[in-house]
Amino acid sequence: MRKLKNEELDRKSPDEFRAMKKLPIVVVLDNVRSAYNVGSVFRTADGFPIDAIHLCGITGFPPHKEIAKTALGSTETVSWKYTKSTLDAIAELKESGYKIYAIEQVEGSIMLDEFLSKDIPKIALVFGHEVDGVQQTVVDMCDGCIEIPQGGTKHSLNIAVSAGVVLWEFFRRTQ
Repeated sequence: MRKLKNEELDRKSPDEFRAMKKLPIVVVLDNVRSAYNVGSVFRTADGFPIDAIHLCGITGFPPHKEIAKTALGSTETVSWKYTKSTLDAIAELKESGYKIYAIEQVEGSIMLDEFLSKDIPKIALVFGHEVDGVQQTVVDMCDGCIEIPQGGTKHSLNIAVSAGVVLWEFFRRTQ
C-alpha cells in the first residue's frame, strides 16, 4: 500500500464545491462554546457535503482563529449563517419547510440506526452545548430527537464527534 498524495485525491475546488449538489441538511449549533468544535463541524460539513450551518447563541463564527485552525479552510466553502437565538433559527427553518431533529437523549428519541430520512426532503439537525446539550426550549420546538446508540459508561460524545457520526450516517445512506 502507498499513501495517496493530495493531488491524487480528486478534491474539488472551492468553486466546484459551492456549485455541487449537497445533502438537503442544515446543521444548527445551539450554544456550542468551543470554537475548535465549531471548526471541526465545518470540516465535517465539507467532507459530507451539506447545505449549510446555522451558528446560534454563544457559538463562535468566522472569522475566528480557533475555528480556522480546525476548519482548515472549510469556512470558505460551507455556507453558514449566525443567528443570536436558536429559537429564531428553528422558526425560520420550519417556515422554509425543514423538519427539525435535535441530536439529544430524550424520552421517545429515535435511535440513529433506526431513523429513516428518505421521506424528509429537507432536514435540520440541532447539536447542543458540550455540557448542557440542546436547550429544552429548542427540543420543544423540534419535530423529534435522534439519539446515537452508545454502550459505554459516559453516554455522551463530544459535539464534533456526534456531528461526524450523524452526518456520516446520513451521507452513507445516500450513496
